Amino acid sequence: MNICMAHRGWSGKAPENTLAAIRLALSEPGISAMEIDVQLSRDGVPVLIHDFTLERTTTGSGLVMNHTLEELRALDAGSWFGEEFSDERIPTLEEALLAVKGRLTLNIELKATSDMYPGIAEKVLELLEKHDMKQEVYITSFDHDLIRQVRQLDQEVVTGLIVLGRPVLMLEQMEEAGATILSMGYPYLTRELALAAMDKGYKVVAWTLDDPRDIRTVMSWHADMQICTNHPDRMLALI
Repeated sequence: MNICMAHRGWSGKAPENTLAAIRLALSEPGISAMEIDVQLSRDGVPVLIHDFTLERTTTGSGLVMNHTLEELRALDAGSWFGEEFSDERIPTLEEALLAVKGRLTLNIELKATSDMYPGIAEKVLELLEKHDMKQEVYITSFDHDLIRQVRQLDQEVVTGLIVLGRPVLMLEQMEEAGATILSMGYPYLTRELALAAMDKGYKVVAWTLDDPRDIRTVMSWHADMQICTNHPDRMLALI
């Protein structure tokens, strides 16, 4: 059965990467996976935010990494989407884990390189260990070295490579990184590549699909395709 994955929570209905968006996704039984973005505060706490800078989705400015958790938590992370979300704050990863535990699969994207956020892999894995959630998540990243680092630290956690483009030897890169999830931007993903990856035992996530015609197309490729969307309702209407 095709997997409906809510992108940054239900970001079509609530501000992305907030507890409001997470709760909305949890309220819909048809959503069985959720993607979130994780960075570190200046004092080393994993937090949910996509951009490396604060301006687009908060009332703050500057780099996320230059602000302590206390400073980040003081920002309004919801009014940009709608005044009714003015009380939303940047959540910690731990808050997100506690919200989703036992309810769906969480795709944790590490928005970093290992050099940009030293220790990010260890800190995320520590939280997964603390809350006994290693079997409930994927850890994914554009940075292959970071995924290799996660694999070296913990063989239990499922890992994936995020790809925008159509690299040569894609499946060989997956094997070299020890990843079992291929998360690829839909404009570059073909049915042939998706099926070839699945034949090797990999899971395939297509992102970010919001047009029902595109969603229907990818659903038709294989029953196990995972579709990451800002608008899960559009996909669920087709199932």
